[in-house]
Amino acid sequence: MMGKTISRALALAMMAGAFTAPAALAEGEFSGNVALTTDYVWRGVSQNNENPAIQGGFDYANGLFYAGTWASIVDFGGANMELDLYGGFAGETTSGLSWDVGVIGYVYPDTDDLDFIELYGGLGTSLGPVDVAGYVYLDPDNETTYVDVSAGFSATETLGFDASVGSYLDGGDGFVEEFTNYSLGATLSTDYVDFDLRFWGNDGDSFGSVGDERVVLTVSRSL
Repeated sequence: MMGKTISRALALAMMAGAFTAPAALAEGEFSGNVALTTDYVWRGVSQNNENPAIQGGFDYANGLFYAGTWASIVDFGGANMELDLYGGFAGETTSGLSWDVGVIGYVYPDTDDLDFIELYGGLGTSLGPVDVAGYVYLDPDNETTYVDVSAGFSATETLGFDASVGSYLDGGDGFVEEFTNYSLGATLSTDYVDFDLRFWGNDGDSFGSVGDERVVLTVSRSL
């Protein structure tokens, strides 16, 4: 996965390949992924104190339904691990408009007060050679609203480029700073591993060094 952008991450995992499901779930598909990144950045802010992180997850898809889990090493607020649990429904209309709705829980097993849930929904389509998508994430407990828009295109069958901008429109009652982040990335797929090279930045002023601009390299492999 690329961070916690569930729609993009799930699509990458599902397209990269699937392995044989158990007999009881033979009608669906399982896929997995493992990655090593020079820094785990989420919404423009380092989640592992600017250090490398090991990440990985598993996904199950059956028709419009999907569910999965993803984990990463982290280093903030006393947490050392993040575990994401998510599920939803995604599809495409006859006119080529893709849609995605679901829920994701962010769990930090070694802490008591960092867990939270987001509800999300998004739409995407193709404008000529460019794929565009927009998502809204709502945290009902902390009353935050986050929006994300992205665009990307494939230069070749193995090389792609993308850009994204995300912003907290409502940070709740001081739960999070209202800020905007952005990224520019290039992805390269090979027969063995995939590479993602990405520049991150944001306009927040309360993060310290973990919010500085940075370039992140992630090497991943589908299972």
